[in-house]
Amino acid sequence: MAAVQDGGSELESEKEPQPELLNDGSAAPAAAPTSKLEEQQTLLAVLQFLKRNKLTEAVDALRREAGLSDEPEEAPGSEAGGGGGAAPGSSDRTDASSLLSRVSAASQSAAAPAPAKGGEDQPDVSVVLSAYSQQGDPSLYQVYYSGLKKFIESVLDCHRAELSQLFYPLFVHMYLELVYNNHESEAKAFFDKFSGDQECYYLDYLRVLSSLTKKEHMKGNEMLLDFRTSRFVLRISRDSYQLLKRHLQERQNNQIWNIIQEHLYIDIFDGMPRSKSQIDSMSGSLAGEAKRDDNKTKVFYGLLKEPEIEVPLDDEDEEAENEEGKPKKKKPKKDSMGSKSKKQDPNAPQQNRIPLPELKDSDKLDKIMYLKEATKRIRLGPESLPSICFYTFLNAYQGLTAVDFTDDSSLLAGGFADSTVRVWSVTPKKLRKVKSAADLSLIDKESDDVLERIMDEKTASECKVLYGHSGPVYGVSFSPDRNYLLSSSEDGTVRLWSLQTFTCLVAYKGHNYPVWDTQFSPYGYYFVSGGHDRVARLWATDHYQPLRMFAGHLADITCTRFHPNSNYVATGSADRTIRLWDVLNGHCVRIFTGHKGPIHTLAFSPNGKYLASGSTDGRVLLWDIGHGLMISELKGHTDTVYALKFSRDGEILASGSMDNTVRLWDAIKAFDDVETDDFTAATGHVHLADNSQEVLLGTFLTKSTPVIHLHFTRRNLLLSAGAYNSQ
Repeated sequence: MAAVQDGGSELESEKEPQPELLNDGSAAPAAAPTSKLEEQQTLLAVLQFLKRNKLTEAVDALRREAGLSDEPEEAPGSEAGGGGGAAPGSSDRTDASSLLSRVSAASQSAAAPAPAKGGEDQPDVSVVLSAYSQQGDPSLYQVYYSGLKKFIESVLDCHRAELSQLFYPLFVHMYLELVYNNHESEAKAFFDKFSGDQECYYLDYLRVLSSLTKKEHMKGNEMLLDFRTSRFVLRISRDSYQLLKRHLQERQNNQIWNIIQEHLYIDIFDGMPRSKSQIDSMSGSLAGEAKRDDNKTKVFYGLLKEPEIEVPLDDEDEEAENEEGKPKKKKPKKDSMGSKSKKQDPNAPQQNRIPLPELKDSDKLDKIMYLKEATKRIRLGPESLPSICFYTFLNAYQGLTAVDFTDDSSLLAGGFADSTVRVWSVTPKKLRKVKSAADLSLIDKESDDVLERIMDEKTASECKVLYGHSGPVYGVSFSPDRNYLLSSSEDGTVRLWSLQTFTCLVAYKGHNYPVWDTQFSPYGYYFVSGGHDRVARLWATDHYQPLRMFAGHLADITCTRFHPNSNYVATGSADRTIRLWDVLNGHCVRIFTGHKGPIHTLAFSPNGKYLASGSTDGRVLLWDIGHGLMISELKGHTDTVYALKFSRDGEILASGSMDNTVRLWDAIKAFDDVETDDFTAATGHVHLADNSQEVLLGTFLTKSTPVIHLHFTRRNLLLSAGAYNSQ
């Protein structure tokens, strides 16, 4: 079946569905004829929403794209779409049938842009739910489902695992059809009989589903809208699909077939069927697996060429040179570190692919310090584990919610539930504010120590408290140059703070709901934020509006991370997926599925080739960005993985969890154990070795402190942070 993705979240023009000729010589039934009608209804719902919010420019643009005339546009009447619920609208609405006929004529040639899936831009609920009005005899639903279940359980083992993927999406849609059409007793009996057959990783979704027992409950339910407006993706081999098709044709089970055609996207591949373990490792997200085509875009994951900076000898090297008459062997090592990225990486993007800020003199000095520190870096490995320094927040009655360290490990910031941000110096050097304007005018600006003179010693302290947010602070991030700090909050804003004056410079207002995370680009200037509105936003510090909006997730965006080359942004979501976005054009270039719970942390490897993710399921998953595949599954934690960090050279991966432990993993072994031949498999799936215990290098327990942040210093000392839990 060559299914074309449609639904409420995309307004695409489609070619007339043609039956696909399969290997057995028969034709698969064509796509359901209602899909075009739903597309028209959704288009009208979007126009109604835009007009209701006085977005006239967007209305005009959408009309032009869809080929509609410029006369006033309103949503269809109460019976549009074959018995759907009443669509809210004004009293002067136009005739629905004439609108539908105009849209029908226009939609054959034009595709309208998809509305952002961002909470406030939802398709009209009544229009979306109206698809459930077309249904069969309610008393036969159990018979249909039981018949399919009996058939799947009777096929060969190699096909059973693949076809069993149908159980969950069919169960949900059949139950929702019964509820929507007011067959409450039949719906309850159906749920009670078959809910126990579903996979354990869908339990959270089934709990939500069990609360929807009446038609009125369905309106406004986010999970239901997500499920209805995005097709559930199943990846099935051609042989397994042919078995299913023949069975449904022989039984003339049109009810099941209609749901498959209408609500599911079956991604058919040629080759051997996948095993149960392979399927389980990729399942669990709200909308099924990612389509293979979603992960075929080329990603430039290489690092940008570093600027050439001369590294002067420090005092130790000068002394050694004077004593011995020749430089020590340390110096070539410095040069090699400095020239690490001078050769252009073939997988790297062009230097000017996106505009990046130019290096200031202070940045160059900091780079020199970084290179000097790098020469003294400890080389980590299975025989040389890092030392761990743990910062425990005692008596944190304000409720610690987020932590970040500066790259040079000199400052520590904490976000708190009492809406404050606190900044500490973790070196003997205290925090000082810049002097007042009157005092600054008296300073000799030509003096060598002018940067020291402008600081006010009277304000020196180990900690500064930043006030400004009106809700809990959920994310904090230092700029690479240590001059600024970002914080994101429940109040819907991201604030930029000056670390020279310890005051708020800008409040960025774009999100309408809590902002769960924010992070600066590795090059500064840009930053990303994500929150409850399901849309990640790319910002620049000197723009008060976002530069890009990344829409596609079906639930809250819980964590955000920049790729080391700053050309891509990764977002983790409560919909259990990870998406990689191209900063240049805003396109989603990777979708990773496999977690069984909301994702809370992401970390890129220093070489930019791999991504690690942690979730409430207690697992750490490793992904190959270039091939778009999961390559390792690390099991060990017993609670939410809340923090991940690679060592500076990428040999060690550290994970911190709410189970009060820090675990160290051999990243090199995890990557090397993957058979590269598997990358070219027709299924697009790697067989994962169960080698967590071999890869695990050490487990370090705290007394009673959940780990919420990890950071490797420039010399590979591991810093950890969390708030002591006395309960």
